[in-house]
Amino acid sequence: MVNNMQLSNIVGHTHIRKNFIDSIKLGNFSHACLISGEDGIGKSFVALEAAINIIGKECYKQYADIIECRIADNKKSISVDQIREIIEEANRKPYEGNRKVIIIHNSDKMTIQAQNAFLKTIEEPPEGVFILLLCENQENILDTIKSRCQIYKLKKLSEDEIDKFICNKYPDIDEDEKKAVKAFADGIPGRIVDFIDNDLFKEMREKLINILANINDEDMENFLKNEEFLTKSKDMWQEVLTCLLSYIRDIIVYKETGISKFIINLDKILYIKKLAEVFSYNKLNSIIDIINNAKSNLESNVNVSMTYHIMLLNMKEAK
Repeated sequence: MVNNMQLSNIVGHTHIRKNFIDSIKLGNFSHACLISGEDGIGKSFVALEAAINIIGKECYKQYADIIECRIADNKKSISVDQIREIIEEANRKPYEGNRKVIIIHNSDKMTIQAQNAFLKTIEEPPEGVFILLLCENQENILDTIKSRCQIYKLKKLSEDEIDKFICNKYPDIDEDEKKAVKAFADGIPGRIVDFIDNDLFKEMREKLINILANINDEDMENFLKNEEFLTKSKDMWQEVLTCLLSYIRDIIVYKETGISKFIINLDKILYIKKLAEVFSYNKLNSIIDIINNAKSNLESNVNVSMTYHIMLLNMKEAK
């Protein structure tokens, strides 16, 4: 969430952010922008920085003229009713100045009906209204909407930018943990916050290393019960698979070198040493393929529970 970090501490995306600020100052900022990028890449921060500049403010707080729309609790999509409320709000005069900004988070989760309802407003917004659509998957946005937006793709942060992000937000972090979070983040700052601050993520890391540790010992029925825990964290599937791959990577590295200093997940070194003895290279490479296949399926919106079930089944049977 945005309140976890001051906008002044935003790191990365320099070219796009400068483009936004310059366009706003010159008065030629597009009335509709689509900002895409992976979960945790910084879309919300970039959008809010732009919104604050559009309405002529200097720091982030709640402003009546910055309207944000998200998926409602316990829902999977943004409904047409939510978008109709946004359209009504867009047609009201700004509360303070003469500009208003609409930010649609997870805009790729708008239903088709919602997207069609929003189309005319995106094409011809009321005077002084700017619309920022944020998404992970542009493929789920109608071409008719994309054609009416300036499109910006946020890329992963460089190693130097990730270092700066960590130093700004976690100045007291020790070098071993810093090494681990950098490797796990893979250029995505939101993953660093999850790694350090998110208790559910910490629980997930512990569960995943135990899944690997018990893969040969548990019977199939008990092993497949892990699906329930993984499915409970279905919104974190990218983190789950990235974490699993980082463990497998460490096991392979230790199996090849026998040296701890190359390990990312040093807090799990005892597990990694044991699994390096137990797993064959064939099994480790098979598990990598199985995890990557699960990733491809989830990127294609295949059912999460079914994907995890098949992944666990195949991991258990891999030789």
